[in-house]
Amino acid sequence: MVELRLYMAQRATAAIMAPLVLLHLGVMIYAIQGGLSADEILERTRGSLFWGGTYGLFVIAVSVHATIGLRNILREWFRLRGPVLAVLCWLCGAGLLIAGLRAVVAVVGAP
Repeated sequence: MVELRLYMAQRATAAIMAPLVLLHLGVMIYAIQGGLSADEILERTRGSLFWGGTYGLFVIAVSVHATIGLRNILREWFRLRGPVLAVLCWLCGAGLLIAGLRAVVAVVGAP
């Protein structure tokens, strides 16, 4: 039952990430072709609930998706099981989440 839930969670996060990746690529192409500098991009994202929510959702989805994938790799390749596997995965997921949300706050945080 746990494996099925993890499988479904990884597929759901992939479905969330796909359109967000396309949005991100589109915005980056627009910014580059428009000749926007990093400072100009930060001016436009600073304080934006839309961009904060979009990238916050992306970070959460990536953190869950990558952690489940890492769990599968550690189980299959290194035969890890039980508490060792759980602790490593929780640490990885927490690290990704914290680093990602810090980046979102740095880009979108209050002016």
